[in-house]
Amino acid sequence: MIVSQPGEFIRQLKRMEFSNDGPACAKAVLLIEPIDFTVSTESAGDNQYMNLVDAADPQRALEQSKGLADLISGQDIGVRVFPGDSDTPDAVFPNNVFATTPDRFIIGSMLHPGRQKESLRQDIRAYFKTREYKTIDLSERDCVAELTGPLIIDSARGIGFCGMTGRVDRAGLEAMQEAFGLSLIFRFELQAEEYHTNVVMMVLASRACVIYPGAFTDPAVPVAIARAFPGRTLELNESEKNAFAGNCIALTETDLFMSRTGVDALRKSSLTALNDWGFVIHSCRLDEIEKAGGSLRCMVAEIF
Repeated sequence: MIVSQPGEFIRQLKRMEFSNDGPACAKAVLLIEPIDFTVSTESAGDNQYMNLVDAADPQRALEQSKGLADLISGQDIGVRVFPGDSDTPDAVFPNNVFATTPDRFIIGSMLHPGRQKESLRQDIRAYFKTREYKTIDLSERDCVAELTGPLIIDSARGIGFCGMTGRVDRAGLEAMQEAFGLSLIFRFELQAEEYHTNVVMMVLASRACVIYPGAFTDPAVPVAIARAFPGRTLELNESEKNAFAGNCIALTETDLFMSRTGVDALRKSSLTALNDWGFVIHSCRLDEIEKAGGSLRCMVAEIF
């Protein structure tokens, strides 16, 4: 079911019985190693977070990507790194293109032609095929569906939260609901300057949520979302959001990963809340890659 009104979402949240037996966190992650990293001017048309002023440093981007892989694997979380490609030099955000459930490998349908090339990679397709994941290729359909960029998922309960921007359309949303097997999706509008929901909110291990209320056109929407995580919804301020504090990911029940930019922007009260909820924050510098308009969560495609 897809609902678009805050009141209806709350009613369905109360009415529906959610199994809560899905995996709250991925068993491993997929990263793309940047090669000849650049910042795409094509994507800059609808991504205000990109930095087109300071030239990208490919070597520094590569070092920061390796630092992230080491940070995650250092917490005994599986990391599968695929090599980058000079034909797609800004392909560092695979979560928009590739996603999984415990038995499905999902390929997104990207808005910009430059990113559409990423979805054609045969090595990544073969990796999941040999592991007996069923492939669902949304790139073959007439839709826009940038997976866990616009769609935030509470995996344990099978609930999705989708901000409608140019990076997803109605057909894409319906395709993603089917592909991920979600019981309920709350669809809402974001402010015109926002391009992906995962910059302004994130569900953490299906037990908490971080959110920037100012990103939503209807102020009742973040209030309704908070009802899904009573007592564990952290409201970010604009400075925290702009520093990518919302672009984080919990890869275990307690291990929360966020870029150093995001951590440095967190208020004391925000840090206290996350600590009180049992999260340990792990961070590394990703400011070179952040020039491309995304941060740590965007770099991580989950393998369930």
